[in-house]
Amino acid sequence: MASKLPLCRNLAYKSCMQSELHAMLTGTAPYCTQCTGGVSRGMTLREIQPAAQQPGDHPWLAGFLKQLRREDLSPMTVRGYHSDLQLFLRWYESPALEKLTTVDVINYRRHLTGGGLKPASINRKLEALRRLCRWAQREGKLDANPAGEVKLARAVRDLRPAGLTEAEVNALLRAAGQSKHGLSKRNYALLQLLLQAGLRVSEVAALRIADAVLRERAGSVKIRQGKGRKEREVPLNTSVRRGLSAYLETRQSLRSQDPLLTSETGAAISVRSIQSVVAELARRAKITRIAVSAHTMRHTFALKFLERNPGKLVELAALLGHESLDTTAVYLRPSQEDIAEGVERSRLNAAE
Repeated sequence: MASKLPLCRNLAYKSCMQSELHAMLTGTAPYCTQCTGGVSRGMTLREIQPAAQQPGDHPWLAGFLKQLRREDLSPMTVRGYHSDLQLFLRWYESPALEKLTTVDVINYRRHLTGGGLKPASINRKLEALRRLCRWAQREGKLDANPAGEVKLARAVRDLRPAGLTEAEVNALLRAAGQSKHGLSKRNYALLQLLLQAGLRVSEVAALRIADAVLRERAGSVKIRQGKGRKEREVPLNTSVRRGLSAYLETRQSLRSQDPLLTSETGAAISVRSIQSVVAELARRAKITRIAVSAHTMRHTFALKFLERNPGKLVELAALLGHESLDTTAVYLRPSQEDIAEGVERSRLNAAE
């Protein structure tokens, strides 16, 4: 018997930042609100609200953020720029941005580097400042872009992301099936979605009944607003369809706009909840070889896909929602195990 189960509502999330950065972010992300004190002690996820200028924001920010929204950037991206620029303004300690110099930007880059951030995080923050300066130059607020000539942090070429072994996947699924409080079928369906479809955790949290089509011999989920607001359709294999069907049979309501996966209260499962569920299942499965997160499931999907479909990088990029093949090509890089094995096979090994 074929059944069509739809799913959609766009939920976005914001990763909660810690220490002094988090204290600075109070009020900047309507879907995250600080629980207590000036130090991060946990965040409560809320639904996205339109970005607005916050008390203490620099006067330039309102106009800059408005321009970003005109360019149809996603709310999450706009909030990312907002947060990164607030971090800079806190470091700069002066409202006189019209006096900003290239030396200031270089010193800011040194400050970020000394904070132990990864090159990708440093470069994202520098790009936010560059974009603000470009906007200010067009608006006549700056004569030149002081951040334009500052070099980005040099990124170290990473090895291939680590994925789970077949034994680890099975251990995770067993742990999900043994979940208590009536959550076993939901947790099993959640893991299958992450492992067999390679979805981002935010995409899973945003799925609605209207986005899913489950039939006996075929199925798919529609990602309404993936990264960069891109839509795509991802096919679901038999394992995912069975897992989702078994879970949905336990649900009382299956209206088109209901969340595909729910929390214990019946609300849409949040990004943070998904991350907590995966972490707890990995702990119960006693997986210690690598750190396991929801994104590890996505890496596992990508690595297994290329293992079974060598050379099909374009197809993998489409499934993952990557705009550039360069992003997907990370899965073609050697792993630490590959490098160690190559060294072990060296002709000079054990030579006398």
